[in-house]
Amino acid sequence: MIYHGKKGLFETFFDNRSSLILQLQNGDISKREFLESNYDFVTRMNVKPFIRVDSYEKGMYNYQYYNVLAKYFRMMAMELRNSKKHQKYYIEYLNKGYKYYHEKDRSALDVLKIIDFKGVEAYFVKCESRNLKDKLYEIVLLDYKEAIFHSKATWLLEILQKEGVFFEGRRKSLIDEYINETY
Repeated sequence: MIYHGKKGLFETFFDNRSSLILQLQNGDISKREFLESNYDFVTRMNVKPFIRVDSYEKGMYNYQYYNVLAKYFRMMAMELRNSKKHQKYYIEYLNKGYKYYHEKDRSALDVLKIIDFKGVEAYFVKCESRNLKDKLYEIVLLDYKEAIFHSKATWLLEILQKEGVFFEGRRKSLIDEYINETY
């Protein structure tokens, strides 16, 4: 594990994440560089997701861990999409991405249960991508810094609706530039 000075796992992880978010917002790094840096950091930390999620921090760590891996492997798959030579890797990376997206959604639900769905708003977001239109929704944890989840999972959407935290209509994402930027 890599820890900076006397910082613990969560502080190290979330400080790095905040730093990368700031660099991305300032235009210092591209979305691709953001994803690659997140992936490199997570693999260097060598801390696997928590099996028992009994705190907000553990749930957020798991969400971010799986989100990083999902996006990284999806990005790698898209690079190989039209390559007949590497079709096997395309399928492998795509399947890994789907698996990690599912785990990410399960982790989001863990966090939502921990906070008892309090201070949560969810809604569909306006997307430039036709593939994401009316599928991608945003879950905002209003009482926490940089706590925004995204998902397309219908099973999670149904839970959000049942809990009364999903609002109809489409809104601009709080991180609109990020979700609409290609990588």
